[in-house]
Amino acid sequence: MTEPVLVAVAWPYASAKIHVGNITGAYLPADILARYHRLRGRDVLMVSGSDSHGTPVTVRADEEGVTPEEVYKRFHKDFIELFQRLGLTYDLFTTTHTSNHFDVAAKLFLSLKENGYLYTETSLQWYSLAQEKFLPDRYVEGTCYFCGKSGARSDQCDNCGHLLEAEKLIDPKSKIDGSTPELRKTTHFYLDLEKLQDPVADFLRERQDFWRPNVVKQSLGQIETEGLHGRAITRDLAWGIPVPVAGWEGKCMYVWFEAVIGYLSAVVEWSLLHGEPDAWRHWWTNEDSRTLYCIGKDNIPFHAIIWPAELIGVGESFDAKMGNDQPKPLVLPYDVPANEFMNLEGKKLSGSKNWAVWGLDFLDRYDPDPLRYYLTVNMPENRDTDWDWEEFYQRNNNELVATWGNLANRVLAFAYQHWEGQVPDPGELREGDQELLETIKAGFETVKGHLEAVKLRAALQEAMRLAAEVNKYLDTSAPWFEIKENKDQAAKSVYTAMQAIDWLKLILSPFLPHTCEQLHGYLGYDQPIFGSLTTREIEDDLSTHEVMLYEPGDALSAGNEDLWVPTTLAPGAPFRKPAPLFKKLDAEIVAEERARLGN
Repeated sequence: MTEPVLVAVAWPYASAKIHVGNITGAYLPADILARYHRLRGRDVLMVSGSDSHGTPVTVRADEEGVTPEEVYKRFHKDFIELFQRLGLTYDLFTTTHTSNHFDVAAKLFLSLKENGYLYTETSLQWYSLAQEKFLPDRYVEGTCYFCGKSGARSDQCDNCGHLLEAEKLIDPKSKIDGSTPELRKTTHFYLDLEKLQDPVADFLRERQDFWRPNVVKQSLGQIETEGLHGRAITRDLAWGIPVPVAGWEGKCMYVWFEAVIGYLSAVVEWSLLHGEPDAWRHWWTNEDSRTLYCIGKDNIPFHAIIWPAELIGVGESFDAKMGNDQPKPLVLPYDVPANEFMNLEGKKLSGSKNWAVWGLDFLDRYDPDPLRYYLTVNMPENRDTDWDWEEFYQRNNNELVATWGNLANRVLAFAYQHWEGQVPDPGELREGDQELLETIKAGFETVKGHLEAVKLRAALQEAMRLAAEVNKYLDTSAPWFEIKENKDQAAKSVYTAMQAIDWLKLILSPFLPHTCEQLHGYLGYDQPIFGSLTTREIEDDLSTHEVMLYEPGDALSAGNEDLWVPTTLAPGAPFRKPAPLFKKLDAEIVAEERARLGN
């Protein structure tokens, strides 16, 4: 086996539709990285699933008068449809409501307990007199005692990113009925973050040279200025994973403690589904494994502090509980390339106000690659960005269609007509031809450097710059005029352009997989670049759940060969009649789409 790469993707709450901010924040970056690393011949797993136990699920269930299971399954189905249509190559997209996840979470919980990193403590929690029950974190909102912003949940403030102690929330209100809850005593298990603070801080300092500044500043800065304190990891809930300790009936694991365990349990489930129950260790106990966590900035504390603390705390105990007589520790995150937020037309996205561009709704009217393109060139890697329908329209027509799509179509169509569907034989290339091909060859290294550093915007911008260079070359060589006087000279120009397009197709394929697969076929290849997505119904002790699987099949990227190299397009090889890769949009769509917002 080659170098293992685990692409761990944020788990969407199975209680709300997915919008473009979610997609560009975590899901699309993960797929671009997974596809790139597959092209490099690495052993890639991209995993995630629906967060079925999040409090938003129970909130919606209460509002609708249905069970949490009904809610999560409805949204889980929509997630799978969206991800398939968008082309997100999850090796496994599952859910946290599976017997496997319950088992893995319990083993990790008990490993922490046995290693002395859990303790119990009685504390004050918000209690609803009207509901006669303790209120989960998301059922209570108030004013943050750090930044003074209203609308903070009792566990975290999305405005400043601080983790909160529920009892310190200012002016708390129940989201159920608006009443003021009261504080009552309850006992919970706590993760001893104070005991784990030094190793977590050391881990972050080791990563700070290549992690994004926003991630390091928020996580390491919080440790150095405030220190870490024990954090409750159980709740008074009926929906979730029961605490695996006798006498703790009626309490469940805190969703943010157990949801991140899904990155581990999903790989275990993938291994079981493929009949290789020990295969998960290739990604989780292998020192060479590279684990990449694609998340939004609101989830930084849980992935850069809480999850590493859990992993450090379990040591070798979890692997031992999984049956290994020579257990190893679990690997810590290699990178957490968290993105900032995407706004919409100058305002913050709001699902409740329908101020959003919903993923499935978009794909009912437009193709997936234009969405992938715009969300990548506008990706909020270092600062918040803004979805603007005018900009989407302009970039589609001026960049995707004019710079790249027209380049591929006009060259292949011209070659198909004048060389009868065979790649022209250029003979000896001219100096200008060789200069262009050297420029495109150099692009493999430049784009690779950006992708290795998870600078996806820069990588795509470089690829499109190279496409523009081919257009400049054609403006100068003008084979459509050359052919009238000297077909041999025109053959050199057309071959050079086709070779450049063939290379750019590979470079662009992680970003624009649907159209690059089309172009790959037009260029005469029968073996696809990437595999396909399927679904499967799984039955376990809890219930039946649907999963999405990536099937490599006979794809070029299914092997261990590094494909990120320029290969020679064979003169005389047959290719197919092309068709346009992208649709030119009418200017009217801008007003039409803006009219949909907020309605």
